[in-house]
Amino acid sequence: MSMALVLSAGGMFAAWEAGVWKALHGRVQPALIVGASAGAWNGWLIAGGATPAEIARQWLDPAVAKILRFGLHRGGLLGPDTLHAKARELFAQYQPRVPFGLTVTEVPRLRQRLVRNGSVTWRHLAATCSIPFCFPPVEIQGAHYVDGGFLGALPLWAAEEMGATRAIALGCLTTFPFRTMRVLLRPRRPTSALEVILIEPSAPLGSLCDASIWSAANIERWIELGEQDGNRAASSITM
Repeated sequence: MSMALVLSAGGMFAAWEAGVWKALHGRVQPALIVGASAGAWNGWLIAGGATPAEIARQWLDPAVAKILRFGLHRGGLLGPDTLHAKARELFAQYQPRVPFGLTVTEVPRLRQRLVRNGSVTWRHLAATCSIPFCFPPVEIQGAHYVDGGFLGALPLWAAEEMGATRAIALGCLTTFPFRTMRVLLRPRRPTSALEVILIEPSAPLGSLCDASIWSAANIERWIELGEQDGNRAASSITM
């Protein structure tokens, strides 16, 4: 029975996932890891052997605020240079030690794509976080890609496609307008054969604005809440 760790998109809210992993680390050994958008970056760090403290430091670094810096261009409102530089940095510093996959959305076809293991490049790490109408699409081998969470924030289907039969799913987008978007966009879903243990925030993380703007106080609060939620869930997880 193959257990996956699946991490949702979430912008700054994905710092909560770092807290959950702090609680689960040492208790859970996933056979594979899948993520979308900011969850893909968390997953890349986990798969690459980063400690919970290292992942927390990544989120608490004030330089994270520069990723969402205004920069008007044909594709949107945010300049891509800092995002791409961070993707290159993560790709250079970490390489997965367990099977790893991330999702991207191909445009203009609006098709979700799973990219896994050795096929993942820094460009895919940039593309999975390239919010549509904010960052420009990332060109990879002649195709163009944007945020992996755009059509489905929690890529359980991708974990199943990689061979998972069980999944610990960290979903941090639980409030309006994210629930409404799930209804409207009808994200791709796994089959009923996949056993899912869903962990979600036990308290609201904040507004859409909070998910877009870096705040050290918010990051610390979300990591602490994630650790609490992870500890509560840990007792129900059997490997």
